[in-house]
Amino acid sequence: MHARAQAGVGLIEVLIALVILSLGMLGMAGLQMWSLKSNQGSMERGMAVMQTHTIVDSMRAARSSAADENQFDIEPGAAIGTGRTAYATAALTSWRQSLLENLGEDATGGINCDGALCEITIEWRDRQAGAANDEEQLQRLTTVVML
Repeated sequence: MHARAQAGVGLIEVLIALVILSLGMLGMAGLQMWSLKSNQGSMERGMAVMQTHTIVDSMRAARSSAADENQFDIEPGAAIGTGRTAYATAALTSWRQSLLENLGEDATGGINCDGALCEITIEWRDRQAGAANDEEQLQRLTTVVML
């Protein structure tokens, strides 16, 4: 009689253990997805920082036109236009193209210099954010440098 009362108890214990293990595995899968999204965002921010260094190096190569003549000043999203030196036009065009290639089709950059003090802004949309609206996906990196 005692052996009959115990019948099926081992099966229930195994099923409960499987449910607990399944919940743990789902949690780990969610953590993995969150980690991948964070890594993508980190990579994009790193690329933006590298792009900032690229344009700063170009500006330092033409320090007098960058600082004194504001040849590199441009608003984010604005057309490069005319009235710049050939070097500044080529550097800005190359920089903007590199932003598009590395940070996506919505990426843009702007520069605002006050003498030798320059503020460089890069904007892009976070492709992995999963945000509800575009404003939450907009990422902006602003760097202030002295030429």
